[in-house]
Amino acid sequence: MGAHEADQPEIIEYRLPHLSITALAWGDPAGRLALCLHGFPDSAWTWRHLGPALAARGFRVVAPFTRGYAPTAVPDDGDYHLGALAYDVLALHRALGAPRDAVLIGHDWGALTTNTVAAHPDCPFHRVASLAVPPIPAMRPRRGAGVGAYLRQLRFSWYILFNQLPGISERALDRLIPRLWHDWSPGYDADSDIAHALAALPTHAHRRAALSYYRAFARVAGKPPAPYTELHRHWDGAPRVPMLYLHGGADTTMHPAFTAGVRDVLTPSGGTCETLAGAGHFLHLEQPHDVARLIGDFFTGDAEQES
Repeated sequence: MGAHEADQPEIIEYRLPHLSITALAWGDPAGRLALCLHGFPDSAWTWRHLGPALAARGFRVVAPFTRGYAPTAVPDDGDYHLGALAYDVLALHRALGAPRDAVLIGHDWGALTTNTVAAHPDCPFHRVASLAVPPIPAMRPRRGAGVGAYLRQLRFSWYILFNQLPGISERALDRLIPRLWHDWSPGYDADSDIAHALAALPTHAHRRAALSYYRAFARVAGKPPAPYTELHRHWDGAPRVPMLYLHGGADTTMHPAFTAGVRDVLTPSGGTCETLAGAGHFLHLEQPHDVARLIGDFFTGDAEQES
């Protein structure tokens, strides 16, 4: 098989008891499981570089289209709290045999989900990696950050408020998605990623689902329905397993003052963090070789580090 053929994923549907999930997959099915979670406005195709790179290091990489992103189903319960997103991950992990050495990787909303799973006392993943969104306890700015940091972050986060507008934001996604890609990773050719993101939101129901992640987060203090309640309790906790956190030095979605405490939060559980100079929000696409090396080394070197 040629290198290009090896990069092409399988497309697999997993019919879980509560939701039908479609995923891209790379590598030997007998390899060590790595689940990869995408964010917004994105799709599972965002892992098209990392998937083959980890597969070459012996992993079985499975990257689901998360709930509401086609071809994964729009969930019947219409719930998009972080507890629900974490529930999907754990259900997929069980469906894939619940391996104890599995690892979890998330970017953007996938990172928020990864952070929630990693904070759970019974997290089943051996190690995790989060990109672009650190654990909530690490997002509190250090003393002396100043009013300017808060005002700038408010300006960075305008789209979160816009996404709360029902109907209006759904209709605006054709314009909003290209703008966010160009603003968040300036200079990166995002045409194929934008096309994949829009293809994953083909109907009003899918668009409402993707935006409902933000709408549910605005009510994050609310109690989601069972069976998501207990998992949701940990959305703002510190990781209980070793975490690698990666952030783009040129990412404009979060003021640097709000990531200054990441290392302090990760160190107690054996984690670490790295900033990639010059990378924007979609750092795994802008600097794929560096990101694959850092993540692969963190996961494949864990036996030596913990021995």
